[in-house]
Amino acid sequence: MRTQAQQQATALQQRALFPLPFSERRLVLMALDLLAVNGTLLLTLALRPGYGLDGSLVLQHPLWFLLLSLLWLLIAHTFDAYDPRVVGRFSSSAQAVLKAGLITVGVYLLIPYITPPLPTSRSSLLAFPLITIGALLAGRGLYRVVLNQPALCRRALIIGAGWAGRAIAEVLAEYGDGTYQVVGFVDDDPEKQGKKVEIGKGKTEGGAWTGEGKNPPSDFHPPFSVFVLGNRYALPELIRQHRVDTLILAITHELNGELLQILMDCLELGVEIVPMPVLYEQLTGRVPVEHVGSNWYVAMPISHPLTRTFNRMIKRAMDIVLASLGLLLMAPFFPLIALAIYLDSPGPIFYTQERVGERGRVFRVYKFRSMVPDAEKGRAVWAQENDPRVTRVGRILRRTHVDEFPQFLNILKGEMSAVGPRPERPEFVEELAKEIPFYRVRHAVKPGMAGWALVKYGYASSKEDALLRLQYDLYYIKHWSPWLDLVILLKTVVDTLTLRGRA
Repeated sequence: MRTQAQQQATALQQRALFPLPFSERRLVLMALDLLAVNGTLLLTLALRPGYGLDGSLVLQHPLWFLLLSLLWLLIAHTFDAYDPRVVGRFSSSAQAVLKAGLITVGVYLLIPYITPPLPTSRSSLLAFPLITIGALLAGRGLYRVVLNQPALCRRALIIGAGWAGRAIAEVLAEYGDGTYQVVGFVDDDPEKQGKKVEIGKGKTEGGAWTGEGKNPPSDFHPPFSVFVLGNRYALPELIRQHRVDTLILAITHELNGELLQILMDCLELGVEIVPMPVLYEQLTGRVPVEHVGSNWYVAMPISHPLTRTFNRMIKRAMDIVLASLGLLLMAPFFPLIALAIYLDSPGPIFYTQERVGERGRVFRVYKFRSMVPDAEKGRAVWAQENDPRVTRVGRILRRTHVDEFPQFLNILKGEMSAVGPRPERPEFVEELAKEIPFYRVRHAVKPGMAGWALVKYGYASSKEDALLRLQYDLYYIKHWSPWLDLVILLKTVVDTLTLRGRA
Protein backbone atom coordinates (compact mmCIF):
# COMPACT_ATOMS: atom_id res chain seq x y z
CA MET A 1 0.00 0.00 0.00
CA ARG A 2 1.55 3.29 -1.08
CA THR A 3 1.51 6.27 1.28
CA GLN A 4 -0.42 9.46 0.47
CA ALA A 5 2.89 11.24 -0.12
CA GLN A 6 3.90 8.61 -2.70
CA GLN A 7 0.53 8.91 -4.42
CA GLN A 8 0.92 12.67 -4.66
CA ALA A 9 4.43 12.27 -6.06
CA THR A 10 3.23 9.78 -8.70
CA ALA A 11 0.59 12.26 -9.86
CA LEU A 12 3.36 14.76 -10.62
CA GLN A 13 5.42 12.64 -12.97
CA GLN A 14 4.79 14.40 -16.29
CA ARG A 15 8.08 15.58 -17.65
CA ALA A 16 8.66 19.31 -18.18
CA LEU A 17 10.15 19.48 -21.67
CA PHE A 18 10.53 23.27 -21.91
CA PRO A 19 10.37 24.67 -18.36
CA LEU A 20 10.12 28.45 -18.77
CA PRO A 21 11.08 30.71 -15.84
CA PHE A 22 8.81 33.61 -14.99
CA SER A 23 11.04 36.22 -16.67
CA GLU A 24 10.84 34.37 -19.99
CA ARG A 25 7.08 33.91 -19.65
CA ARG A 26 6.72 37.65 -19.22
CA LEU A 27 8.79 38.26 -22.36
CA VAL A 28 6.54 35.86 -24.28
CA LEU A 29 3.47 37.75 -23.07
CA MET A 30 4.99 41.10 -24.00
CA ALA A 31 5.81 39.78 -27.46
CA LEU A 32 2.21 38.58 -27.94
CA ASP A 33 0.86 41.96 -26.83
CA LEU A 34 3.22 43.92 -29.07
CA LEU A 35 2.33 41.66 -31.98
CA ALA A 36 -1.35 42.33 -31.28
CA VAL A 37 -1.16 46.14 -31.12
CA ASN A 38 1.24 46.55 -34.04
CA GLY A 39 -0.54 43.94 -36.15
CA THR A 40 -3.82 45.75 -35.51
CA LEU A 41 -2.30 49.08 -36.56
CA LEU A 42 -0.99 47.51 -39.77
CA LEU A 43 -4.38 45.92 -40.49
CA THR A 44 -6.28 49.13 -39.76
CA LEU A 45 -4.02 51.12 -42.07
CA ALA A 46 -4.43 48.49 -44.79
CA LEU A 47 -8.18 49.13 -44.74
CA ARG A 48 -7.64 52.79 -45.65
CA PRO A 49 -7.20 54.05 -49.22
CA GLY A 50 -3.58 54.57 -50.17
CA TYR A 51 -2.14 51.90 -47.87
CA GLY A 52 -1.50 48.22 -48.41
CA LEU A 53 -1.06 45.21 -46.14
CA ASP A 54 2.65 44.59 -46.50
CA GLY A 55 5.83 44.98 -44.51
CA SER A 56 6.99 48.02 -46.48
CA LEU A 57 4.69 50.21 -44.38
CA VAL A 58 6.70 49.36 -41.28
CA LEU A 59 9.94 50.29 -43.07
CA GLN A 60 8.46 53.51 -44.44
CA HIS A 61 7.02 54.69 -41.09
CA PRO A 62 8.94 52.94 -38.29
CA LEU A 63 8.14 55.74 -35.83
CA TRP A 64 4.42 54.91 -35.99
CA PHE A 65 5.02 51.39 -34.74
CA LEU A 66 7.83 52.24 -32.31
CA LEU A 67 5.77 54.94 -30.60
CA LEU A 68 2.76 52.63 -30.31
CA SER A 69 4.96 49.91 -28.78
CA LEU A 70 6.45 52.27 -26.19
CA LEU A 71 3.02 53.67 -25.29
CA TRP A 72 1.60 50.18 -24.87
CA LEU A 73 4.43 48.97 -22.63
CA LEU A 74 4.27 52.05 -20.42
CA ILE A 75 0.50 52.09 -20.02
CA ALA A 76 0.28 48.29 -19.69
CA HIS A 77 2.74 48.38 -16.80
CA THR A 78 0.75 51.22 -15.27
CA PHE A 79 -2.32 48.97 -15.14
CA ASP A 80 -0.30 45.94 -13.93
CA ALA A 81 -0.90 44.01 -17.14
CA TYR A 82 2.31 42.02 -16.47
CA ASP A 83 1.86 41.60 -12.73
CA PRO A 84 1.98 37.83 -11.99
CA ARG A 85 -1.14 37.98 -9.83
CA VAL A 86 -3.06 39.74 -12.62
CA VAL A 87 -1.75 37.52 -15.40
CA GLY A 88 -2.62 34.42 -13.40
CA ARG A 89 -6.38 35.01 -13.75
CA PHE A 90 -7.92 35.57 -17.18
CA SER A 91 -10.63 37.87 -15.79
CA SER A 92 -8.15 40.26 -14.17
CA SER A 93 -5.81 39.99 -17.16
CA ALA A 94 -8.67 40.87 -19.52
CA GLN A 95 -9.63 43.89 -17.42
CA ALA A 96 -6.03 45.13 -17.42
CA VAL A 97 -5.60 44.87 -21.19
CA LEU A 98 -9.03 46.41 -21.78
CA LYS A 99 -8.09 49.54 -19.80
CA ALA A 100 -4.53 49.70 -21.11
CA GLY A 101 -5.58 49.03 -24.71
CA LEU A 102 -8.27 51.71 -24.83
CA ILE A 103 -6.03 54.35 -23.23
CA THR A 104 -3.07 53.43 -25.44
CA VAL A 105 -5.10 53.73 -28.62
CA GLY A 106 -6.78 56.93 -27.41
CA VAL A 107 -3.49 58.64 -26.56
CA TYR A 108 -1.87 57.37 -29.74
CA LEU A 109 -4.59 58.72 -32.02
CA LEU A 110 -4.42 62.13 -30.36
CA ILE A 111 -0.68 62.68 -30.93
CA PRO A 112 -0.43 64.92 -34.01
CA TYR A 113 2.20 64.87 -36.76
CA ILE A 114 4.11 61.75 -35.66
CA THR A 115 1.27 59.22 -35.85
CA PRO A 116 -0.95 58.19 -38.79
CA PRO A 117 -3.64 60.76 -39.71
CA LEU A 118 -7.06 60.18 -38.17
CA PRO A 119 -9.55 58.43 -40.45
CA THR A 120 -12.36 60.48 -41.93
CA SER A 121 -15.19 58.07 -41.04
CA ARG A 122 -16.40 57.16 -37.54
CA SER A 123 -16.49 53.45 -38.36
CA SER A 124 -12.80 53.49 -39.26
CA LEU A 125 -12.04 55.43 -36.07
CA LEU A 126 -13.76 52.74 -33.98
CA ALA A 127 -12.15 49.84 -35.82
CA PHE A 128 -8.66 50.43 -34.40
CA PRO A 129 -9.53 50.19 -30.65
CA LEU A 130 -12.04 47.37 -31.14
CA ILE A 131 -9.67 45.20 -33.17
CA THR A 132 -6.82 46.02 -30.77
CA ILE A 133 -8.80 44.84 -27.74
CA GLY A 134 -9.90 41.70 -29.57
CA ALA A 135 -6.32 40.88 -30.58
CA LEU A 136 -4.99 41.51 -27.07
CA LEU A 137 -7.64 39.27 -25.50
CA ALA A 138 -6.94 36.55 -28.05
CA GLY A 139 -3.23 36.75 -27.22
CA ARG A 140 -3.94 36.48 -23.50
CA GLY A 141 -6.16 33.48 -24.08
CA LEU A 142 -3.48 31.79 -26.21
CA TYR A 143 -0.90 32.52 -23.50
CA ARG A 144 -2.99 30.85 -20.81
CA VAL A 145 -3.84 27.80 -22.91
CA VAL A 146 -0.28 27.14 -24.08
CA LEU A 147 1.87 28.17 -21.12
CA ASN A 148 -0.27 26.40 -18.54
CA GLN A 149 0.69 23.05 -20.04
CA PRO A 150 2.73 20.85 -17.66
CA ALA A 151 5.52 20.63 -20.22
CA LEU A 152 6.21 24.35 -19.74
CA CYS A 153 6.08 24.43 -15.92
CA ARG A 154 9.16 24.24 -13.72
CA ARG A 155 9.02 21.43 -11.17
CA ALA A 156 10.30 22.69 -7.82
CA LEU A 157 11.43 21.28 -4.49
CA ILE A 158 11.40 23.66 -1.54
CA ILE A 159 14.31 23.11 0.86
CA GLY A 160 12.96 23.98 4.28
CA ALA A 161 9.40 23.35 5.49
CA GLY A 162 9.43 26.14 8.06
CA TRP A 163 7.98 29.64 7.98
CA ALA A 164 10.01 30.76 4.95
CA GLY A 165 9.18 27.58 3.01
CA ARG A 166 5.47 27.93 3.63
CA ALA A 167 5.64 31.62 2.69
CA ILE A 168 7.23 30.95 -0.71
CA ALA A 169 4.79 28.10 -1.42
CA GLU A 170 1.90 30.48 -0.75
CA VAL A 171 3.47 33.17 -2.94
CA LEU A 172 3.90 30.67 -5.78
CA ALA A 173 0.19 29.83 -5.53
CA GLU A 174 -0.84 33.48 -5.50
CA TYR A 175 1.70 35.05 -7.87
CA GLY A 176 3.32 32.16 -9.71
CA ASP A 177 1.10 32.21 -12.82
CA GLY A 178 1.66 28.46 -13.18
CA THR A 179 5.41 28.93 -13.60
CA TYR A 180 6.29 26.54 -10.81
CA GLN A 181 4.75 23.24 -9.79
CA VAL A 182 5.75 22.47 -6.21
CA VAL A 183 6.62 18.77 -5.97
CA GLY A 184 7.20 18.84 -2.22
CA PHE A 185 9.35 19.98 0.68
CA VAL A 186 12.72 18.76 1.87
CA ASP A 187 13.48 19.18 5.58
CA ASP A 188 15.94 17.64 8.05
CA ASP A 189 13.47 17.59 10.96
CA PRO A 190 12.67 13.87 11.56
CA GLU A 191 9.21 14.75 12.89
CA LYS A 192 8.25 16.34 9.54
CA GLN A 193 9.22 13.39 7.32
CA GLY A 194 6.24 12.16 5.28
CA LYS A 195 3.95 14.73 6.88
CA LYS A 196 1.89 17.21 4.91
CA VAL A 197 2.31 20.96 5.28
CA GLU A 198 -0.83 23.05 4.98
CA ILE A 199 -0.44 26.02 2.64
CA GLY A 200 -2.91 28.84 2.06
CA LYS A 201 -4.87 31.47 3.90
CA GLY A 202 -8.52 32.20 4.52
CA LYS A 203 -11.30 30.19 6.10
CA THR A 204 -12.48 27.28 4.04
CA GLU A 205 -14.67 24.24 4.29
CA GLY A 206 -14.05 21.64 1.63
CA GLY A 207 -12.06 24.24 -0.34
CA ALA A 208 -14.92 26.77 -0.30
CA TRP A 209 -14.73 30.23 1.26
CA THR A 210 -16.40 30.53 4.68
CA GLY A 211 -14.80 33.74 5.94
CA GLU A 212 -16.34 37.17 6.39
CA GLY A 213 -18.32 38.51 3.46
CA LYS A 214 -20.21 36.73 0.71
CA ASN A 215 -17.24 36.41 -1.60
CA PRO A 216 -13.56 35.68 -0.88
CA PRO A 217 -10.96 38.45 -1.35
CA SER A 218 -9.32 38.74 -4.77
CA ASP A 219 -6.08 37.19 -3.50
CA PHE A 220 -7.79 34.17 -1.95
CA HIS A 221 -6.50 30.71 -2.81
CA PRO A 222 -8.01 27.57 -1.27
CA PRO A 223 -5.56 25.96 1.18
CA PHE A 224 -3.68 22.95 -0.13
CA SER A 225 -1.21 20.41 1.21
CA VAL A 226 2.40 19.77 0.20
CA PHE A 227 4.30 16.78 1.59
CA VAL A 228 7.78 16.61 3.08
CA LEU A 229 9.41 14.02 0.82
CA GLY A 230 12.74 13.57 2.57
CA ASN A 231 15.82 15.23 4.06
CA ARG A 232 18.92 16.79 2.54
CA TYR A 233 20.52 13.42 1.81
CA ALA A 234 17.57 12.44 -0.38
CA LEU A 235 17.91 15.49 -2.63
CA PRO A 236 19.79 13.89 -5.57
CA GLU A 237 17.41 10.94 -5.70
CA LEU A 238 14.33 13.16 -5.38
CA ILE A 239 15.58 15.31 -8.26
CA ARG A 240 15.92 12.27 -10.50
CA GLN A 241 12.71 10.63 -9.34
CA HIS A 242 10.50 13.70 -9.72
CA ARG A 243 12.40 15.32 -12.61
CA VAL A 244 12.93 18.52 -10.62
CA ASP A 245 14.09 21.68 -12.44
CA THR A 246 14.39 24.09 -9.51
CA LEU A 247 15.47 23.94 -5.87
CA ILE A 248 14.12 26.80 -3.78
CA LEU A 249 16.40 27.41 -0.82
CA ALA A 250 14.06 28.50 2.00
CA ILE A 251 16.39 28.26 4.98
CA THR A 252 17.44 31.34 6.92
CA HIS A 253 20.56 30.02 8.68
CA GLU A 254 24.08 29.76 7.28
CA LEU A 255 24.75 26.85 4.93
CA ASN A 256 27.15 24.37 6.50
CA GLY A 257 29.78 22.60 4.46
CA GLU A 258 27.82 19.37 4.17
CA LEU A 259 24.67 21.00 2.77
CA LEU A 260 26.75 23.14 0.44
CA GLN A 261 28.41 20.02 -0.98
CA ILE A 262 25.01 18.35 -1.50
CA LEU A 263 23.77 21.43 -3.35
CA MET A 264 26.87 21.38 -5.54
CA ASP A 265 26.12 17.75 -6.36
CA CYS A 266 22.57 18.80 -7.29
CA LEU A 267 23.91 21.44 -9.66
CA GLU A 268 25.63 18.66 -11.58
CA LEU A 269 22.17 17.21 -12.23
CA GLY A 270 21.19 20.33 -14.17
CA VAL A 271 18.85 22.00 -11.67
CA GLU A 272 18.80 25.68 -10.80
CA ILE A 273 19.05 26.75 -7.16
CA VAL A 274 17.14 29.89 -6.22
CA PRO A 275 17.23 31.53 -2.77
CA MET A 276 13.71 32.03 -1.45
CA PRO A 277 14.08 35.83 -0.98
CA VAL A 278 15.22 36.26 -4.61
CA LEU A 279 12.21 34.38 -6.03
CA TYR A 280 9.84 36.09 -3.58
CA GLU A 281 11.16 39.48 -4.69
CA GLN A 282 10.86 38.65 -8.39
CA LEU A 283 7.24 37.55 -8.11
CA THR A 284 5.84 40.08 -5.63
CA GLY A 285 7.89 43.25 -6.13
CA ARG A 286 8.78 43.11 -2.41
CA VAL A 287 11.89 42.18 -0.45
CA PRO A 288 10.94 39.68 2.31
CA VAL A 289 13.05 41.20 5.10
CA GLU A 290 11.54 38.89 7.73
CA HIS A 291 12.71 35.78 5.83
CA VAL A 292 16.31 36.62 4.89
CA GLY A 293 17.83 35.46 8.20
CA SER A 294 21.61 35.35 7.96
CA ASN A 295 21.43 36.00 4.21
CA TRP A 296 21.32 39.76 4.87
CA TYR A 297 23.04 40.56 1.56
CA VAL A 298 19.87 39.44 -0.28
CA ALA A 299 17.84 42.28 1.26
CA MET A 300 20.52 44.93 1.58
CA PRO A 301 20.86 47.14 -1.55
CA ILE A 302 24.63 47.31 -1.15
CA SER A 303 25.35 48.87 -4.53
CA HIS A 304 21.97 50.12 -5.66
CA PRO A 305 21.60 52.16 -8.89
CA LEU A 306 21.38 55.53 -7.11
CA THR A 307 24.88 55.16 -5.70
CA ARG A 308 26.09 55.96 -9.23
CA THR A 309 26.65 59.64 -10.01
CA PHE A 310 25.13 59.55 -13.49
CA ASN A 311 21.90 57.98 -12.22
CA ARG A 312 21.64 60.56 -9.44
CA MET A 313 22.07 63.34 -12.02
CA ILE A 314 19.28 61.86 -14.18
CA LYS A 315 16.95 61.56 -11.20
CA ARG A 316 17.69 65.10 -9.99
CA ALA A 317 17.03 66.51 -13.46
CA MET A 318 13.72 64.65 -13.60
CA ASP A 319 12.81 66.00 -10.15
CA ILE A 320 13.51 69.62 -11.09
CA VAL A 321 11.49 69.38 -14.30
CA LEU A 322 8.54 67.60 -12.68
CA ALA A 323 8.42 69.88 -9.62
CA SER A 324 8.64 73.02 -11.75
CA LEU A 325 5.84 71.83 -14.03
CA GLY A 326 3.77 70.80 -11.03
CA LEU A 327 4.04 74.19 -9.36
CA LEU A 328 3.37 75.97 -12.64
CA LEU A 329 0.24 73.94 -13.41
CA MET A 330 -1.14 74.07 -9.87
CA ALA A 331 -0.40 77.76 -9.16
CA PRO A 332 -3.79 79.01 -10.48
CA PHE A 333 -5.62 76.58 -8.18
CA PHE A 334 -3.70 77.30 -4.98
CA PRO A 335 -5.84 80.34 -3.94
CA LEU A 336 -9.05 78.33 -4.47
CA ILE A 337 -7.70 75.43 -2.43
CA ALA A 338 -6.59 77.76 0.35
CA LEU A 339 -10.01 79.44 0.46
CA ALA A 340 -11.82 76.09 0.60
CA ILE A 341 -9.59 74.89 3.46
CA TYR A 342 -10.16 78.06 5.49
CA LEU A 343 -13.93 78.23 4.96
CA ASP A 344 -14.35 74.57 5.94
CA SER A 345 -12.04 74.73 8.98
CA PRO A 346 -10.59 78.12 10.00
CA GLY A 347 -6.90 77.88 10.80
CA PRO A 348 -3.57 77.54 9.00
CA ILE A 349 -3.70 76.71 5.30
CA PHE A 350 -0.41 74.86 5.24
CA TYR A 351 0.84 72.19 7.59
CA THR A 352 4.48 71.37 8.24
CA GLN A 353 5.84 68.35 10.01
CA GLU A 354 9.27 66.88 10.70
CA ARG A 355 10.17 63.87 8.59
CA VAL A 356 13.31 61.77 8.18
CA GLY A 357 14.96 62.00 4.79
CA GLU A 358 18.05 60.79 2.97
CA ARG A 359 20.95 59.78 5.24
CA GLY A 360 18.69 60.15 8.26
CA ARG A 361 18.50 63.94 8.01
CA VAL A 362 15.38 65.54 9.47
CA PHE A 363 13.53 68.12 7.38
CA ARG A 364 10.13 69.80 7.43
CA VAL A 365 7.63 68.55 4.85
CA TYR A 366 4.98 70.91 3.43
CA LYS A 367 1.34 69.91 3.00
CA PHE A 368 -2.08 71.48 2.66
CA ARG A 369 -3.81 71.06 6.01
CA SER A 370 -6.38 68.29 5.77
CA MET A 371 -7.19 67.81 9.46
CA VAL A 372 -8.64 70.02 12.16
CA PRO A 373 -6.08 72.34 13.84
CA ASP A 374 -4.01 70.67 16.58
CA ALA A 375 -5.28 67.26 15.52
CA GLU A 376 -2.54 65.34 17.35
CA LYS A 377 -2.61 67.40 20.56
CA GLY A 378 1.15 67.30 20.93
CA ARG A 379 1.77 63.56 20.34
CA ALA A 380 2.54 61.50 17.24
CA VAL A 381 -0.44 59.40 16.13
CA TRP A 382 -0.82 57.08 13.11
CA ALA A 383 -3.35 58.40 10.60
CA GLN A 384 -6.19 55.91 10.15
CA GLU A 385 -8.58 55.09 7.31
CA ASN A 386 -11.64 57.39 7.59
CA ASP A 387 -9.85 59.33 10.34
CA PRO A 388 -12.43 61.50 12.20
CA ARG A 389 -9.88 64.33 12.46
CA VAL A 390 -9.99 64.87 8.68
CA THR A 391 -12.12 67.79 7.51
CA ARG A 392 -14.61 67.63 4.65
CA VAL A 393 -12.33 69.52 2.26
CA GLY A 394 -9.36 67.60 3.66
CA ARG A 395 -11.00 64.32 2.70
CA ILE A 396 -11.21 65.47 -0.92
CA LEU A 397 -7.61 66.70 -0.84
CA ARG A 398 -6.41 63.36 0.51
CA ARG A 399 -8.45 61.32 -1.97
CA THR A 400 -6.89 63.23 -4.86
CA HIS A 401 -3.40 63.52 -3.28
CA VAL A 402 -3.71 67.30 -3.67
CA ASP A 403 -2.73 67.77 0.00
CA GLU A 404 0.76 66.57 -1.01
CA PHE A 405 1.29 69.13 -3.81
CA PRO A 406 3.16 71.71 -1.66
CA GLN A 407 5.92 69.08 -1.46
CA PHE A 408 6.98 70.25 -4.92
CA LEU A 409 8.83 72.89 -2.87
CA ASN A 410 10.61 70.17 -0.89
CA ILE A 411 11.64 68.60 -4.20
CA LEU A 412 13.09 71.85 -5.54
CA LYS A 413 15.00 72.31 -2.27
CA GLY A 414 16.54 68.87 -2.74
CA GLU A 415 14.98 67.41 0.41
CA MET A 416 12.66 65.06 -1.50
CA SER A 417 12.31 63.41 -4.88
CA ALA A 418 9.27 63.02 -7.10
CA VAL A 419 9.47 59.25 -6.50
CA GLY A 420 10.91 57.42 -3.52
CA PRO A 421 10.01 55.90 -0.16
CA ARG A 422 7.45 58.01 1.69
CA PRO A 423 9.19 59.99 4.48
CA GLU A 424 8.28 58.92 8.01
CA ARG A 425 8.20 60.87 11.25
CA PRO A 426 11.25 60.69 13.55
CA GLU A 427 9.18 59.31 16.43
CA PHE A 428 7.92 56.43 14.30
CA VAL A 429 11.35 55.79 12.73
CA GLU A 430 12.98 55.24 16.12
CA GLU A 431 10.24 52.83 17.12
CA LEU A 432 10.08 50.93 13.83
CA ALA A 433 13.85 50.62 13.47
CA LYS A 434 13.95 48.66 16.75
CA GLU A 435 11.34 46.15 15.57
CA ILE A 436 11.77 45.85 11.79
CA PRO A 437 15.10 44.69 10.32
CA PHE A 438 16.68 46.91 7.66
CA TYR A 439 14.16 49.70 8.32
CA ARG A 440 16.75 52.48 8.18
CA VAL A 441 17.88 51.32 4.74
CA ARG A 442 14.92 53.33 3.41
CA HIS A 443 17.04 56.42 4.07
CA ALA A 444 19.63 55.37 1.47
CA VAL A 445 17.72 57.49 -1.08
CA LYS A 446 15.64 60.66 -0.96
CA PRO A 447 12.03 60.23 0.14
CA GLY A 448 9.38 60.86 -2.50
CA MET A 449 5.95 62.32 -3.07
CA ALA A 450 5.01 59.18 -4.94
CA GLY A 451 6.43 55.74 -4.29
CA TRP A 452 6.40 52.05 -5.22
CA ALA A 453 4.99 51.16 -1.80
CA LEU A 454 2.32 53.86 -2.09
CA VAL A 455 0.95 52.70 -5.45
CA LYS A 456 1.22 48.99 -4.63
CA TYR A 457 0.04 49.01 -1.02
CA GLY A 458 -1.08 52.46 0.14
CA TYR A 459 -0.41 54.51 3.24
CA ALA A 460 0.91 53.01 6.47
CA SER A 461 -1.35 53.23 9.53
CA SER A 462 0.31 50.59 11.74
CA LYS A 463 3.57 48.72 12.34
CA GLU A 464 2.29 45.83 10.20
CA ASP A 465 1.70 48.25 7.32
CA ALA A 466 5.17 49.73 7.85
CA LEU A 467 6.72 46.26 7.39
CA LEU A 468 4.98 45.71 4.05
CA ARG A 469 5.83 49.25 2.96
CA LEU A 470 9.48 48.57 3.77
CA GLN A 471 9.44 45.46 1.58
CA TYR A 472 8.27 47.54 -1.38
CA ASP A 473 10.69 50.39 -0.57
CA LEU A 474 13.70 48.06 -0.57
CA TYR A 475 12.61 46.61 -3.91
CA TYR A 476 12.41 50.15 -5.33
CA ILE A 477 15.88 51.06 -4.03
CA LYS A 478 17.40 47.87 -5.47
CA HIS A 479 15.69 48.16 -8.86
CA TRP A 480 15.49 51.92 -9.46
CA SER A 481 15.39 53.09 -13.07
CA PRO A 482 13.88 56.07 -14.90
CA TRP A 483 11.37 53.61 -16.39
CA LEU A 484 10.24 52.46 -12.94
CA ASP A 485 9.89 56.08 -11.82
CA LEU A 486 7.77 56.84 -14.87
CA VAL A 487 5.49 53.85 -14.24
CA ILE A 488 5.05 54.88 -10.59
CA LEU A 489 4.21 58.46 -11.59
CA LEU A 490 1.59 57.28 -14.09
CA LYS A 491 0.09 54.90 -11.52
CA THR A 492 -0.09 57.84 -9.09
CA VAL A 493 -1.89 59.93 -11.71
CA VAL A 494 -4.40 57.10 -12.20
CA ASP A 495 -4.92 56.87 -8.41
CA THR A 496 -5.45 60.64 -8.30
CA LEU A 497 -8.00 60.67 -11.13
CA THR A 498 -9.89 57.70 -9.65
CA LEU A 499 -9.85 59.13 -6.09
CA ARG A 500 -7.93 56.21 -4.63
CA GLY A 501 -5.92 58.26 -2.12
CA ARG A 502 -6.45 58.15 1.63
CA ALA A 503 -9.95 58.69 2.99
